[in-house]
Formats: sequence, C-alpha cells, structure tokens
Amino acid sequence: MSMIRDLRAAVRPSRRRDDSEPAAPACANSAIVDCGVYREGHRVRKHLSPAEAMASVRADGGFAWIGLHEPTEAEFAGIAQEFGLHPLAVEDAVHAHQRPKLERYDDTLFTVFKTVHYVEHAELTATSEVVETGEVMCFIGRDFIVTVRHGGQGSLRALRHRLQDDPELLAKGPSAVLHAIADQVVDGYIAVAGAVQDDIDEVEIDVFSSGTTGKGAGGKGGDAGRIYQLKREVLEFKRAVSPLLRPMQLLSERPMRLVDADIQKYFRDVADHLARVNEQVLSFDDLLNSILQANLAQAAVAQNEDMRKITAWAAIFAVPTMIAGIYGMNFQYMPELHWKYGYPAMMLVTVAICTGIHRGFKRNGWL
Repeated sequence: MSMIRDLRAAVRPSRRRDDSEPAAPACANSAIVDCGVYREGHRVRKHLSPAEAMASVRADGGFAWIGLHEPTEAEFAGIAQEFGLHPLAVEDAVHAHQRPKLERYDDTLFTVFKTVHYVEHAELTATSEVVETGEVMCFIGRDFIVTVRHGGQGSLRALRHRLQDDPELLAKGPSAVLHAIADQVVDGYIAVAGAVQDDIDEVEIDVFSSGTTGKGAGGKGGDAGRIYQLKREVLEFKRAVSPLLRPMQLLSERPMRLVDADIQKYFRDVADHLARVNEQVLSFDDLLNSILQANLAQAAVAQNEDMRKITAWAAIFAVPTMIAGIYGMNFQYMPELHWKYGYPAMMLVTVAICTGIHRGFKRNGWL
C-alpha cells in the first residue's frame, strides 16, 4: 500500500497504547521524554542528547525528533541554542497558555495546538469540570522537529510509535510528524464534541421534562447553575478550536518550504474536520442559550403560579379576617349581637363565602 493510502491509518490508532509506559532514558534532561534520529523513515539512533542527535543529522542526514514535557527556561535553553529557535517562540513554549497559532521565524515554523480532554463524571453538576485543556507546541525545521507538551494529557508517545511503524510516511520528514500531531489533536476535538453533545442533550431533556411534570424551577432540570457551568466549559472548548482554523488553512493552502507537498494535501482533510467541529461548538453555544432561556421562562412561570396561589389563599382568608374584625370592635348595638344563634350563623356565613371563593379560584386554575 502506498504512503498516501497508509497516511490516515498511521496517524489514527487501531489500538491505544498505554501512555504510562516508561520514557526512553535518552537524555539527562528531565524534561525530555524522547530524543531520536530518523533516516529514510527508520529510527537509527536511540538514547541521544539533543546535541548528539543534531550532530548525527548534520553528518548523515535525516531528521531529529525531540519531545519535551513542561520544560523550564534552564532546561530549554540548551535546546533552543542548539536548534537556533527564536527567543519569542521559546518564551511561548516555556510559559504556555498560548492561543493556537502558526508563526514563522526565519527557517523555523512554530505551531501551537490546544489539546482537549473530556473529563468523565457520573452526574453533571454546577461545579463539574467537563473539558480539560493542554498544549502541544511544535518547532519545525528542515531537519528537526521539537515538540513541547504542557498538561497531563495529550501524550505523543503512542503517536511516535505508530509513525515509526510506517517508515514510508516518516521518510517525508518533520512535516509528516506535524500532520500526525494536528490530526490527533483534531480527532480529540471530535471525540470531546460528541461527549459534550451528550451532556447538552441530558440537560435539555431534564429542563423540558421538568416543565411537563410540574417540577418547574425546583426540579433537577431547573438548576441554571448546571447550564452556566456547561456554557463555561463549551467556551473553553471554543477557545481551543476556533483560533486553529486559520493556521490549518495556511498549512493546507499556502505552499511552504518546510512542508512536503504530499503531506500538505492531507492538511486539507484536517482543516475540513476542524471546520466541522467548530460549527458544532458554535451550535452548542446557541443551543445552551436556548436551553437557558427556556429554563428561565419555566422559572418565571413557576413563580407566577406560586404568586397566584398565594393571592388566592390571601383572598379566602381575608373574609373571616374582615368579619372577625368587624365583630371585634365591641360596639353595644350591632346586628344580631344578642341573638341566640348569632355566632353559629356568622360562622356558617363565613364558611359559605370562603367555600364559594375557593371554588371560583379552583375553577379558574388559580388553585
């Protein structure tokens, strides 16, 4: 099978490797997860320092792939000097918390991807964390790629193993690695979008079922805090997806010296998937706004119903209060004051009036 047909199978795993497998002890630098040299698609050198890897590449060709996890300035300084990385990009890579972007510094491309992980939860609450974000940053040169990862998820070790199983693809150089990373990140977006959709569906069902069963705002679906929390998580998801549209468009449409022409074609597929996820995330925001408005409307209706009931009962109790107030004024000459049956008659009149008012409210739906 040709490299073109193998490309999608190579970057998408048929099985998930355990990310907890021990990192290669290639470098003394504690931030370095792995460091290897690839020549004609095969890994030819293992357990190298970045300086040794670059020396091997310059002497015999191929490219070096150095992977780091949350390096400090001191840990990254030597690597930045060895590969001639721009100080501004180095600062972004060390401190993280960057927007997804694509920048060119001399003969180096610097890309930032936001990784997104869905946080499993038994029940969505007003404090549930739904999505967890991290970052993967890539420095791409003619004969090297340096990946810097931030966060506890988004490991690239399994991806490295899958690429090593496809030497024809790796022979295309660092741009093949960049595409594989972009594809894995966007595939993660698709998976998270599906899980978030399930959460939104659950909230939507709860909100509208609570309205039909009479629970109103006091029911489970009436908890506006859950909806606001889900909106905040969707906003965080949106911040990872939307800014990446432009970089993917550039990688898929604009010719670049550092991106192999055969690989560039497949960035279009990644860009297309990203565009679809972005549309889905935007629809999440609109749908949650509609659900929130429906929830608030149900709360308002429930409050109106409660006020009507309170008003009706107040009107009923106003009758005995008025009669008791009149006959409690202690005037000497009052109708039926000295009549033997005056008290039971007045009680019967009071009960009759209250009963009539109650039936009227009941018939009109106030009680």
